[in-house]
Amino acid sequence: MNKSTLIGLGQLMRLEKPIGSLLLLWPTYWALWIAAGSSMPDIKVLVVFTLGVFLMRSAGCVINDFADRKIDGKVERTKMRPLAAGIVSSKQALALFFTLLIVSFMMVLTMNSLTIGLSFVAVALAATYPFMKRFTHLPQVVLGMAFGWSIPMAFAAQSNQLPTVCWWLFAANIAWTVAYDSFYGMVDRGDDIKIGVKSTAILFGRYDRIAIGILQAVAIGCFVKVGLLAELSAVYYVSLAIVAGLFIRQQITSAKRTRDAYFAAFIANNQVGMVLFIGILAHYLLA
Repeated sequence: MNKSTLIGLGQLMRLEKPIGSLLLLWPTYWALWIAAGSSMPDIKVLVVFTLGVFLMRSAGCVINDFADRKIDGKVERTKMRPLAAGIVSSKQALALFFTLLIVSFMMVLTMNSLTIGLSFVAVALAATYPFMKRFTHLPQVVLGMAFGWSIPMAFAAQSNQLPTVCWWLFAANIAWTVAYDSFYGMVDRGDDIKIGVKSTAILFGRYDRIAIGILQAVAIGCFVKVGLLAELSAVYYVSLAIVAGLFIRQQITSAKRTRDAYFAAFIANNQVGMVLFIGILAHYLLA
């Protein structure tokens, strides 16, 4: 295997673009700390889930590029991706995908039976999401479920149960993910319309920012319910108020209606996840 192929495999895994891993990591950490309650998450669970986030995000990127290998070459932003550019073969991409899955599953096998059972749903969501854009304008909903499935898995691993607060956190994450991935979809909307790919960015049309604003408000509402169920203190709600401010700033940024503005609004969601985690962490540290 030559150097260019190795670099291409790294690009398939998005090693140079950690934003996707961070957007998956923050909800996982929210869930682990809330599930642990007044104590720290189990160190073994924390390590497994941290590594698992990066492995599964990489696997998701690989299968996404495999699914889009004949489409990416027609989109300005993705035309130089390794599969579209012919740097990596389809067989090499699939081999990498299954290797990442196997390593991830081996780590999951160190967890309890409930977590192992839930992991099969995670694999199904990761494998099917990339193909949803061919059949529905709501692939971002499936992405939200895929990115959020670490939440019930984290609760299962840490507490061996799936309480009501788990599902409210899962719902919040879906609304948040659909919102930020709609910004991401708006970057490629023109190209996607030409090649017949579906997305919420296309579905929302000229009401895109309004729809995203509604989704962000729904996410805030779900996060409030999470705080009530988990009996989180005022410091959590301060972080939630900051999150609301960050959402408003994203709306202001995207009002420029340029590709760079949409992408900036998308990237800013790393701050959302981080601020909310700081609020949850601060609650337990100060309790």
